[in-house]
Amino acid sequence: MDVLPLLLLVAGSAAVAGLARRTPVPAPLLLVAAGLVISYVPGVPGYELDPEIVLPLVLPPLLYTAATDSSYLDLRAHLRPIALLSVGYVLFATLAVGWATYLLVPSLPLPAALVFGAVVAPPDAVAATAVARRVGLPSRITTILQGESLVNDATAITAYKVALAAAVGEGATWAGGVREFLLAAVGGVAVGLVLMVPIHWLRTHLKEALLQNTLSLLIPFVAYGIAEKVHASGVLAVVVVALYLGHRAWEVDFATRLQEEAVWKMVAFVLESAVFALIGLQLPVVLKGLGQYQGAQAAWYAVAVFLVVVAARFVWVYPATFLPRILSARVRGREESPSWKGPFVIGWAGMRGVVSLAIAFSIPLTVHGGASFPDRNLLLFLTFTTVIGTLVVQGLTLPPLIRLLKLPGRDVQAETLAEANAQAQASRVAEERLDELLTDERNALPPPLADRLRSVLERRRNAVWERLGAVNPVTGETADDTYRRLSREMISAEREIFVKLRDRRYIDDEMLRTLLRRLDLEEAAAYREAA
Repeated sequence: MDVLPLLLLVAGSAAVAGLARRTPVPAPLLLVAAGLVISYVPGVPGYELDPEIVLPLVLPPLLYTAATDSSYLDLRAHLRPIALLSVGYVLFATLAVGWATYLLVPSLPLPAALVFGAVVAPPDAVAATAVARRVGLPSRITTILQGESLVNDATAITAYKVALAAAVGEGATWAGGVREFLLAAVGGVAVGLVLMVPIHWLRTHLKEALLQNTLSLLIPFVAYGIAEKVHASGVLAVVVVALYLGHRAWEVDFATRLQEEAVWKMVAFVLESAVFALIGLQLPVVLKGLGQYQGAQAAWYAVAVFLVVVAARFVWVYPATFLPRILSARVRGREESPSWKGPFVIGWAGMRGVVSLAIAFSIPLTVHGGASFPDRNLLLFLTFTTVIGTLVVQGLTLPPLIRLLKLPGRDVQAETLAEANAQAQASRVAEERLDELLTDERNALPPPLADRLRSVLERRRNAVWERLGAVNPVTGETADDTYRRLSREMISAEREIFVKLRDRRYIDDEMLRTLLRRLDLEEAAAYREAA
């Protein structure tokens, strides 16, 4: 097996993603553009996206890391709009895009057109949420986009399987399709509910961070594999388990949390970079088999499908936003009246991604009786152009659109005040607990050490309040910023001395690593306070 192409893909996509952080262009767009250009460079290996790799090996960890970083409470608070998008919109887009494509392409049967509709139905909100965080979208919109991206793949994959059964002549019926959809959804949730408690118990009872993180890396694949084995939705199983584990992450050892955060950030960075680069690298593959559809005709189909995909999302989003409020007095009393701007941003943030391409490549070559699947190569091409079109057109215009609409961003002052109040309450309880412990002779400490515990507590309590205070007129820093900078300068000075002592053979390398790790943990604590 030649691993060089894989290494080149990972290294190249990571380099481009790193470069994107120095530019105003979102990383997914730069990666796709780089893939498109590099795909025609002589000597570059051919990369064909394999659905047998993407769906079971790439999708579960991406879903897992997104779900563990999400807020279960926020998702539950916005359950209705998330469900309307992740289930209702995906099914609507499957029918709308499928029917429009059936009318557009004369040779395409309706079942095959519905297969295509399911393929391009689920938006990939990775790029959209990245943009949302960068430009400071209201947390409600960000939560809705995140929640949609966690569940919509399950809806689309199930809809695809139902439409495919009809297209290949397996005698699928509407009743059978609804039954399969419900079984997949209920089964996926059930598998997640069964797995989440024992997995969490195991995580809290393993005593070594390395073992706990090894388990963490296996969890998404185990949940996905078990669910798919019983013909349930692996996507929903992963999401349910991840949301539960993320909600109860505080019960896991601190070393595990620190290590796990670093591990999953790296995994997500590598996978997201590679999959977006892979999208661009598919251009030669989809053009090679286009066949009879060439030039202006193929371009016309691509533009028409892109416009239908974009329009269908707006057709769904606005009624889904305003109709519940019109029909339900309870909704009107519980929720603020939405403006037209929020739904417009959600409607424009419907970018497609690698899941659509992976599903498209899984379309079989033949149907029942051995005949070729109708216009399979054309459907691959239209999927590719839809993904590229939404990423480029919507991805590039989303940041200026958000700025143009002047949506109210996050209230940083209010969030900092809430953080300071929470820290004050926690510090007060911790100080009471310390006083209680010090009354026991078994916990007797010399006064300097007891004072040190209190000073650390006081430091944590004051740090957040200082962010609300005045800044240094010379440096523009708050007192907290200056304290942290000076602390890190002192740590750097200590680190240099330790290295010099090692070089002079006064201490050995093992002792150096011990001392440096102690400083690293102190510096990490200072850095995390700034995050």
